[in-house]
Amino acid sequence: MKRLLIVDDEAPVLQALRRLLQRRFTPQQLSVVLCSDPLQALQRLQHERFDVLISDYRMPGLDGVSLLAQARELDPRAVRLMLSAAADFGTLLAAVNRAGVFRFIPKPWNEAQLLADLQAALAFDPSAMPSAYELERRRLEALEPGITQVDWGPNGEVLMPDPLPTGPGET
Repeated sequence: MKRLLIVDDEAPVLQALRRLLQRRFTPQQLSVVLCSDPLQALQRLQHERFDVLISDYRMPGLDGVSLLAQARELDPRAVRLMLSAAADFGTLLAAVNRAGVFRFIPKPWNEAQLLADLQAALAFDPSAMPSAYELERRRLEALEPGITQVDWGPNGEVLMPDPLPTGPGET
């Protein structure tokens, strides 16, 4: 069973999302936890694991980007979605750069699109994504094939290949 935490300071929004999700998922498929206080949600995230987090952007005490950024540090495997009526570029940029948001869901939401985004989040496997190190290795290999193939010595030193043989009169 997958676990979902939804954080929004507006009780009607939380109840509307609960009703929508109850129509689509059984309790055996998805456990939904609602939280109206982002600081309480953060405390909960320190002790519980959730597969997916959905947070509103504008909330008192802690905004959604900060909440999701801290949640990312606590558990990078949790997929994070941002729910907000604020669709300005700065908000979107902060959500992606600071919190690693998987999807941005506008308020008011389209039910079919919200469910599709949630399904994608539930199916997403963050461990299948290549690390930043692997992405950089691939980039360097594309630029200069063989550059990342290093021979290591028994004490951790880099072994340099033998120089190419020189012909007569070459140094």
